Amino acid sequence: MVKVAPSILSADFATLGEEVRRVERAGADWVHVDVMDGQFVPNITIGPGVVRSIRPHTKLPLDVHLMIVRPENFVEAFARAGADLITIHLEASKNVAELLLQIKSLGKGAGISINPGTPFEKVLPFMEHIDLLLIMTVNPGFGGQPFMHECLDKIRQAREHVDRHHLCVEIEVDGGINAQTGKLAVQAGASVLAAGNALFGAPDMRKEISIWKRF
Repeated sequence: MVKVAPSILSADFATLGEEVRRVERAGADWVHVDVMDGQFVPNITIGPGVVRSIRPHTKLPLDVHLMIVRPENFVEAFARAGADLITIHLEASKNVAELLLQIKSLGKGAGISINPGTPFEKVLPFMEHIDLLLIMTVNPGFGGQPFMHECLDKIRQAREHVDRHHLCVEIEVDGGINAQTGKLAVQAGASVLAAGNALFGAPDMRKEISIWKRF
């Protein structure tokens, strides 16, 4: 079954604890946490302190997506704050292999994310060492952008590789995901859908998540 990971980027930050509890009540599988530093992407969001503050409000895995430069300076802080999965960007570090080992040594799931312009082939050296491949379907930085359909081929490539080599790797997509684009992504091979506006803005989040899980 497809996993659904609502992104708190679209939550009401004035009541963030309640928003996270709402996500869990609605039947989500993970809570997606977008971390931006204003350097790797042109936006600033949250740090380890916010992850620490929401950790007591849910038993769901916290899926922390680091869209930051020098992620090696922050991996341990996010791990200690309560992250369960920590994803770094391939484009943001020259020490990807070492960072993945560090994340795993902290007892966390390790992920790599790639931007729309980065070909799937770039992550091949790391596929046997990750738990999660996050394929961006928009250029990262802001919520509410339209889904880039050209990324579907990359999702298909990833699914083919994971299945052919019998890897235990989740394929997550993030960016412009809604009921229509999410279904396309799942048909291409995605196993986790991260979305903000389409879920937090839905009239009934539980119903929306239930539909997505049946894609």
